[in-house]
Amino acid sequence: MIRLLWIRKMSEAGISLDDMRAAFVDEARDVEDVLGRLEETMAAQEADIKRQRAAVQRLRIVGSPLGLLSPLVADRLSHLPSGALRPSDLDSLLVTERIFGPLGAALQAGVFIVLATHPGLRAEADRLDAADAALDDTVDPHDPRVEELAAQHCAHHKALLQAIEAGGLDVAEEKLFETYDAGANGEEDARMSAFETVTKMPYGLSAARTRCMELTVRLLAGDLSAGN
Repeated sequence: MIRLLWIRKMSEAGISLDDMRAAFVDEARDVEDVLGRLEETMAAQEADIKRQRAAVQRLRIVGSPLGLLSPLVADRLSHLPSGALRPSDLDSLLVTERIFGPLGAALQAGVFIVLATHPGLRAEADRLDAADAALDDTVDPHDPRVEELAAQHCAHHKALLQAIEAGGLDVAEEKLFETYDAGANGEEDARMSAFETVTKMPYGLSAARTRCMELTVRLLAGDLSAGN
């Protein structure tokens, strides 16, 4: 009975049955080793609970799934009015954060800020999305429409960049690089443009749509080289 009482006390302290047997019954392992590992486990659990509590608090404050993204992303978009972001915007940010980390998603957030505050650019983005969807498996990758659409994407991307600069969002992005440890998350990936980020998303695209995206990236790279 006494042994059972001690076992209950150890269980309440978080000590596993295996550790009880090894350290307190068979005495085959140092008790200090068991307690040290137990403290490490509890510290990790406390850190997880702290992160979970912070996520729940952000979710309550933001009032949308945006609160489940990293604080770096949620804070950058927190000034937008309710409903300004579409579910598809949040989906894109979620995938970008998963692949490129919080910094990559925070940079991509600048595009969604512009789209949420510039109806004309949002309408053009919707038109281009519909045109992209039409590039299904029945469309030849070398159809002239593919190159034409790539040129339109390039023009739209440049318009987005102009709006980002006009709104001072590029300055905010530079500050993100200054305050975030980009080196620990792959600085090269984080510095990709939003469109280049999309080209690396794990989506199953048709050959025509894939070529359209590749052509768009080449056009953008050509413009960048000419500008330099």
